[in-house]
Amino acid sequence: MEVYTVTVATGTSEYSGTSNYIFVTLVGEDGESERTLLDNPGLDFCRGAVDQYKVTSSKPLGSLLLVRLEKEKYWVEDNWFCRYVTVEAPCGDKVLIFPCYRWLIGNSKVEIREGTAKTVMKDSSPQLLIHRKMELQDRQRTYRWVTWAPGIPRCIDAKTEADLHQDVRFDNEKRSDFEHSLHYALLELSLKKFAITFGKSWNDLNDFKRIFWKLRSPIAEYCMEHWEEDWFFGYQCLNGSNPRMIQRCKKLPENFPVTPDMVQRSMAVRTTLDKELKAGNIYLLDYAIMDGIPTNTIKGKPQYVAAPLCLLYQHPDNGLIPIAIQLDQTPGLDAPIFLPSDPHLAWLLAKMWVRHSEFQIFQILSHLLRTHLVVEVMSVATLRQLPAVHPIYKLLYPHLRYTLEINCRGRTQLISANGIFKRVVSTGGEGLLVLAQREYKLLTYRSLQPLCDFSDRGVSQLPNYFYREHSLMLWEAIYSYVSDMVNLHYQTDQDVQEDPELQAWIEDISLEGFTELPSFGLASKLSSREEMCTLLAVTIFTSTAQHAATNNGQFDWCAWVPNTPCTMRLPPPSDKDAVTMEMIMATLPDVSQSCVQMAITWHLGRAQPDAIPLGQYPEEHFTEREAQEVIDRFRQKLKEIEDHILNQNAGVDLQYLFLLPSRIENSITI
Repeated sequence: MEVYTVTVATGTSEYSGTSNYIFVTLVGEDGESERTLLDNPGLDFCRGAVDQYKVTSSKPLGSLLLVRLEKEKYWVEDNWFCRYVTVEAPCGDKVLIFPCYRWLIGNSKVEIREGTAKTVMKDSSPQLLIHRKMELQDRQRTYRWVTWAPGIPRCIDAKTEADLHQDVRFDNEKRSDFEHSLHYALLELSLKKFAITFGKSWNDLNDFKRIFWKLRSPIAEYCMEHWEEDWFFGYQCLNGSNPRMIQRCKKLPENFPVTPDMVQRSMAVRTTLDKELKAGNIYLLDYAIMDGIPTNTIKGKPQYVAAPLCLLYQHPDNGLIPIAIQLDQTPGLDAPIFLPSDPHLAWLLAKMWVRHSEFQIFQILSHLLRTHLVVEVMSVATLRQLPAVHPIYKLLYPHLRYTLEINCRGRTQLISANGIFKRVVSTGGEGLLVLAQREYKLLTYRSLQPLCDFSDRGVSQLPNYFYREHSLMLWEAIYSYVSDMVNLHYQTDQDVQEDPELQAWIEDISLEGFTELPSFGLASKLSSREEMCTLLAVTIFTSTAQHAATNNGQFDWCAWVPNTPCTMRLPPPSDKDAVTMEMIMATLPDVSQSCVQMAITWHLGRAQPDAIPLGQYPEEHFTEREAQEVIDRFRQKLKEIEDHILNQNAGVDLQYLFLLPSRIENSITI
């Protein structure tokens, strides 16, 4: 008689425990153990419990291959989340770890493998090869591709989050927090009190302070004080919610007829526009993608958008400042070029229009499309094509946590026909989809790689571009981490080429997820370790650092509504001299729209209570010492980056901490 010591760990989140029957069977090369009921129903498997049992076998099992867990109903159905199982052999010389991190729902059975990561080429057991195949077939039935709308990346086949498998859903605590936080924000803003003024404009800019009391942040307050200043406008182009828009201007666009005389007063002494263009000190924001976008109608009233061009100058003393703005892609008498020398209100309103376009671009393109939807493609392909024992599954899975559910909620609650964007955003409804479709056609794999992106935009030398500096440090750390992990399991490029599961994964990404993109630039086959490391680094960087850069500061930059308005209720001005404060207030979001903008940006941008910081892996999918050492080196590098950023920001009034590793979530969860 062989006696094995089996330890079973239950999940720590609410409702992870169960009162149902749990059975275990050990499966070895030479046979199976007794199917063993694990003790007393209702007394074991409590939330967070780690329970130990004895499992017997009439004969030695040889090398253990699988642990089979079964759950059966006891009085009432009660789902169970298993973290892991460990097995100590009768001789007691070794403890094997079997990671699980799965829900057992209903009368169900799962078989889990020992935690050593293995590619299919290194699996020699016919039984384990069959197990890999069966696991993927089951996952492919569970996780299916669907086209939510034409012209954007494909997504998970789920009409709502309720259609998702429990393994990829929010924990109960996360679900409760998510659903109550927006309600809390609206109550704090006393939306009920303001509801009677729906459609009513504010009287003057100071009136926006009436909703600026309990929901606040240091940057939002700083923004309230400095938002009219040109240097602050320029700073946000570098380090605000959409830091990927700015590009070097080598030659003025033909549809932006700025003359040297127009901007001479904005230049440093003894220089000219032509000299500064050649010196690389002139930059451009071009919102051509906004031109002709369908606009929203809110409560029967049309909303408006613009497609601005904004010229910026890296002044030797004043930093990056705007020097010319045109609010239409077609120049003419109805589309004047606004200048800092114009009447103050005219210049201020022109900057508001640029910032209004910025709201649309960062929310729909930089945030939704280029992080959420891109990572969803990686998530679905990973779940469909890589078994849990695969090293790349183990590497990526923690960085895909909750992404499918938050995206489902976004499609049903935020950007749907009756979602929040439809109620308060100028591109809500048809406009946001058209905008996303336009950007998707232009999306390239190269632009998702920070080094290439900064180089292509010509911004590698821009000073005080903290987003660029911190992004590159994080990219280097992530790429090094990924490379070290890949090199543990793939010794040559041929190993990559001959991994059928890996090749099925990249094919699913390229041909199923990113459809209708002939110029995307991602091949449907992986030929080298370098290609694989780049793709893995892009996935992790996008789901962590890039998402943090666009999401985490949205309340800071949007809470003071005039700085980044979600909608505009009058068309762009065509006469500089006609701009009045009354026109500005009639253009900006009304009282109710302002409340919702502040509430939703707080709701989406706030730190999540259950956030797992970048590089932390409470679910230990990797069990080997070598892999743990790679993770430790990654954490040490992140600690060095953290210290550098904190030292850089010490004593600074306007701090850039969005890419502080401890504030970056390990995955897209909001």
